[in-house]
Amino acid sequence: MDTSHGELRSVAFVGLGIMGGPMAANLVRAGYTVTGHNRSRAAIDRLVSAGGQGAGSVAEAVADADVVITMLPADAEVTEVVLGRDGVLAHTRPGTLLIDMSTVSPRTATSLAEAGREHGVRVLDAPVSGGESGAVEAVLSIMVGGEATDFGAAAPLFHALGTTVVHVGPHGAGQTVKAANQLVVAVNMQALAEAVVFLEKAGADLPAALEVLRGGLAGSTVLSRKKDNMLNRAFTPGFRIDLHHKDLGIVIDTAGDIGAVLPTGALVTQLLASCRAHGDGGLDHSALLRGVERLSGAKAPVPH
Repeated sequence: MDTSHGELRSVAFVGLGIMGGPMAANLVRAGYTVTGHNRSRAAIDRLVSAGGQGAGSVAEAVADADVVITMLPADAEVTEVVLGRDGVLAHTRPGTLLIDMSTVSPRTATSLAEAGREHGVRVLDAPVSGGESGAVEAVLSIMVGGEATDFGAAAPLFHALGTTVVHVGPHGAGQTVKAANQLVVAVNMQALAEAVVFLEKAGADLPAALEVLRGGLAGSTVLSRKKDNMLNRAFTPGFRIDLHHKDLGIVIDTAGDIGAVLPTGALVTQLLASCRAHGDGGLDHSALLRGVERLSGAKAPVPH
């Protein structure tokens, strides 16, 4: 194992869910000392089995860390974990680097950076794209906002988690780029879902048709990674509809703040909301297909 990571040797990882668990394990494999904390003990145990260490609280996890990574569902959880009485800033040492890899609003990201500055803690916002498979395979795309010197210090760590790692600007810029990413993915997913229903109703050979589409200009990472979900109606969550709906809320709110008009984004946000209203919020976002089937008069089969 390569352990030549400069000053960032000890990592506290808070949030060991679908994304955070495999990311923390990849850091262990890259030679970092990783201490993880999660609300559920089972997630901590999985990290320990992978060679990491477990902590019973945020305070315990971050006390001796050079870098703290948070990977949590939404703004409220990140704010509580970082700013709360028993949170990260209350228990880290000055000079620690805090990297929030969750998807939150740009406004929250800049607020965290300001709070970190008051505590002598450096902060980066570094959301990711690539889903569960990208996290497992360490091929995530990582978009980073914050000081260039802090990005440089964290670059070896980022490259243990992803293959596309880009410093995109000041604090909040990473989250702005992630919001754009989520907009593009949602629109692509909806288009793929509509194409599947269109092809099936026309009587086309769906696997053959999707293979042809994948090789042409219509090809995309969304099509490559999600076509089997749609072909098999297998919607075990890699990224839940609930979370994608939350992310598009960030897009729409931010667009309102800056005066950007996003008609397609607003429509897909409503289609995701419809899926949630029909009880599909816990399914993978490829279950947008079920919404198109309902609109087309077909009874969406029970997901599996």
